[in-house]
Order: sequence, then structure tokens, then C-alpha cells
Amino acid sequence: MDTPGRRRNPYELTEETPVYVISVAAQLSGLHPQTLRQYDRLGLVSPDRTAGRGRRYSARDIELLRQVQALSQDEGINLAGIKRIIELENQVVALQSRVAELQAALEGAAATMQQREAAVHASYRRDLVPYQEVQQTSALVVWRPKRQQQAD
Repeated sequence: MDTPGRRRNPYELTEETPVYVISVAAQLSGLHPQTLRQYDRLGLVSPDRTAGRGRRYSARDIELLRQVQALSQDEGINLAGIKRIIELENQVVALQSRVAELQAALEGAAATMQQREAAVHASYRRDLVPYQEVQQTSALVVWRPKRQQQAD
């Protein structure tokens, strides 16, 4: 993950870097190039394009091609079902990312609230006494003033 303010090396290869032409991607995935073109048309695996419109596949695309093939061949899922599975998996990843962002924001807000609460407590006047609620009872108390004794 990139750190803010730091530029990534433009020559650094990641799993999202589109480097493989269709023939190499076909070999790496074990599929025919025409199958890759079909998957691209259906929107299952959409590689990046060069300026001349040539397809360039990344390592992540190769892995996705393998997953599509496994779901199709091993599990017997049709391509429409596979497309929906991929969409749902992408949605889960996006939602997990959003949850992480919201958790970070919540933790930041909680820390700010604790700092403000501490500042309020620090500003209390020390000559004030905290109020404590008195227990109320139903007892009846009769007050009788003392009688003054008569002088003899």
C-alpha cells in the first residue's frame, strides 16, 4: 500500500501492472487466446489496453482467468453465473474497504471525543463538590421543637 506523500516507483511491478500480451496470458492461464477474447467481450476479465488497443494482462488478471476456468470446468457454473460471482466478490472487497475506512474514522472521532472530555474534566473548578443523589425513603419524620424550660 502506498504511503501518502510518497511517489511509487514507476518501474515497480505489482500484481495489477498490465504486462502480458494475450499470447503470454493464454499460456500462463492455460487457456486459448480466443477464450481470453471471449471472456473480455463478456466482461469477465477485462485487461488494460495499450494505445493501439492491444490487450495487456496483469498477474491479477491471470489469476482471475484461472478462477473463471475452474468455476466453469470444475464447478459447472455458466459464464453469466461466473460474472455475477465476480461482481459480488468485487462488491465484498469494496465494502470491506469502506468498513475499514469507517472504522478508522470512528476510532478517530472517539479519540477526539475522549480528548475533549478530558479537557472539560480538566477545566472543572476544584472548589465545587460533585453532586450525589440522595436516596429517598418513605419514612415520615416529625420535628418537634424543644420547649424552653420555665424559670422557677
